[in-house]
Amino acid sequence: MAHNRNGGMELRILRYFLAVVEEQSITGAAEYLGMSQPSLSRQLREFESRLGCTLFERGSRTITLTPEGELLRERAEEIVTLADRAEAEITSMEEPVGGPVYIGAGETDAMRLLARAARAMTSCYPQARFHIYSGNTEDVTSRLDSGLLDFALLFEPYDTTKYAYITLPVCDVWGVMMRRDDPLAARESITVDDLKRLPLIVSQETRFDREFGAWSGMGQSDLRVVGTYNLLNNGALMVSEGLGYALCLDRIVNVTGDTNLTFRPLSPRLEARLNVVWKSDRRFTRVAACFLQALREELAASAIAPGPSRI
Repeated sequence: MAHNRNGGMELRILRYFLAVVEEQSITGAAEYLGMSQPSLSRQLREFESRLGCTLFERGSRTITLTPEGELLRERAEEIVTLADRAEAEITSMEEPVGGPVYIGAGETDAMRLLARAARAMTSCYPQARFHIYSGNTEDVTSRLDSGLLDFALLFEPYDTTKYAYITLPVCDVWGVMMRRDDPLAARESITVDDLKRLPLIVSQETRFDREFGAWSGMGQSDLRVVGTYNLLNNGALMVSEGLGYALCLDRIVNVTGDTNLTFRPLSPRLEARLNVVWKSDRRFTRVAACFLQALREELAASAIAPGPSRI
């Protein structure tokens, strides 16, 4: 991709580009932006000329992105988001504590601790706003590293050399979700030998050498995997319809009440520990710093001592 010799990319043209991506047509983007279609087309073609590549495959009704366009979309979204965030943070520096706190996390019941801290904080700082991004570890850490997130809630293990962290004093428990009418539901727990016989639905993020290697010595090749899930709620639907058994963490999906599902822990017990992490060199906004303090106070007030930490 050629460099723009006349200067860096303007935020304005990146916003135009993203509007076209969102609307999937230049005409629709022009209407959204409140400008004429010829003017938008001309500026986009000039932008492509400066870059030395084609960003769009222009069809009769819709447009699609070229590989260069796909790369630019990913980078443009980060640039525009960071620019908007920087503007909001700077303009709020002289105002009462408030504004956005960005938190990334996978599916875990431990989010309750962060939610309680957020609730307590908003009673003192009602202008605080909390934005939760859900994703897998790779996605969340990528956003944390690029500055799109203030904090991330991560399962161990991860690269602790890059971050400051607080180890939460709670953990998630691995087990199997199954139908209540299944014979195994009469058991108190599920063993390694049980797992090897079951048609399993597993998380796409699960690394068996990491999560289960030391626990049982088994690898994925020892198991019969019939499906995978990204979000456990969708995996639970597959279990409910009888496709198989979900190997998962407890308390993510509600298995009480009228549901036909239940959960049984693994035996021996297998736990997943969690940390709240942030970049070691991160310069917090006032509202993000207040949230971290609120989290520490919430743990103390709940008589839950936080685990090890590194600042």
